[in-house]
Amino acid sequence: MSLDSDHFPQNRPHASLALKNQIEAVLYLKGEPLDLASIAELAGCSRDHAYEALLELIEDYAHRDSALEVLAVEKGFALQLREPFLPLVNQILPPELGVGAMRTLATIILKGPLSQPDLVDLRGGSAYQQVAELVEKGFVTRYRPSGSRAYWLRVTHKFHQYFSVDELASATLDEPDPAGDEATSDLPLLTPEDAEK
Repeated sequence: MSLDSDHFPQNRPHASLALKNQIEAVLYLKGEPLDLASIAELAGCSRDHAYEALLELIEDYAHRDSALEVLAVEKGFALQLREPFLPLVNQILPPELGVGAMRTLATIILKGPLSQPDLVDLRGGSAYQQVAELVEKGFVTRYRPSGSRAYWLRVTHKFHQYFSVDELASATLDEPDPAGDEATSDLPLLTPEDAEK
């Protein structure tokens, strides 16, 4: 369902809140700066409505007692950690994983198992490198279901052990599916160019 002016007229206060919250979620999930056109497309609204909602979101974060902020940056708009909190990143995140890889891992956990193209749609092109890093570190495995052209992603036993996670849906574990799908963590990642071949 599109969040354009036909569904949410500007004179309804909850309308701009819904759009503002959707844009907040988009910025969080992408984990990288997005230009206004991309934000509007992902939120299903006009650029004008996206811009108005972004201004509200920036204002909200400016008045929150929060570790996060929404800023206009060179490449668009970003939801990011406020500067005073940056030293905490090294204390909290595993030293071998950056913020982008952690967000990609979180997306795989929440949505997984999911196809690599679906992940790239959610997280952007940087997801290819982040998945490669997660596979290399042993937190994620890739497999190709029978008859599928795309790789699918799910977390591994190492993920559960490393992060002390006891319970997630059993489908997220790196056990082969009963249909005979094979784990393929040793295969190279497909890029968008490979998928077109």
